[in-house]
Amino acid sequence: MALSYIHLPLLLLLLPLSEGATVFTLHNNCKTKVWLGILSGAGSDTLNHGGLRLKPSDTVNVTAPEKWSGRFWGRHGCTFNRRTGQGHCVTGDCGGLMHCSGAGGTPPVSLAEFTLNSPVDYYDVSLVDGYNLPISVVPIGGSGSMCKPVTCVSDLNRSCPQDLQVKVNNKVVACKSACLAFNTPEYCCTGAYGTPDKCKPSEYSHVFKAACPSAYSYAYDDATSTFICDRANYLIRFC
Repeated sequence: MALSYIHLPLLLLLLPLSEGATVFTLHNNCKTKVWLGILSGAGSDTLNHGGLRLKPSDTVNVTAPEKWSGRFWGRHGCTFNRRTGQGHCVTGDCGGLMHCSGAGGTPPVSLAEFTLNSPVDYYDVSLVDGYNLPISVVPIGGSGSMCKPVTCVSDLNRSCPQDLQVKVNNKVVACKSACLAFNTPEYCCTGAYGTPDKCKPSEYSHVFKAACPSAYSYAYDDATSTFICDRANYLIRFC
């Protein structure tokens, strides 16, 4: 795994496609710090100990090996003890760890998900676990009719239904999914609702889909939310 900082416009001009490996360019377009979380799939290498800090306008390159799978998310409102690596994030916390190191983000959290070289790349932006920050995935290079940017730049916290709101000091900081909020089979697509023909979009998932049309709004939102590239690198942008 390689990690480097570089000015974003220059990076996008110089970034090569590397044989076997994939370069993720992580860019914080928010006005505040974002602590990135990275969770690798089973059998995949952990990238950068599972997380890193991005100050506003920071851009970082992280290189993933061939066949890597996993997810990226943004953690917001974090404070950490640099000596112990312990702390807390208002959203996206991964067990109070500075570097998530195999721990996932506590929902609700916006996700960018990848399965690489299988034999092509599959990727999506998912709000199935809820929403905390705007997030987008933009392929760099690559080919295929479904090799397209996936954007979720709306501030869904502003339009979040009251039943799904997560508040801190009376401010909405995240938006739960209906599954997380109510934990019922019809919203979680489980039990009798565990197939695509039984689990349909809900009034709540429609709100998510209206805000971010190319993102997963519920578990079986595959038709408009799964994207495929052959031999691409990826820009992941927060805000």
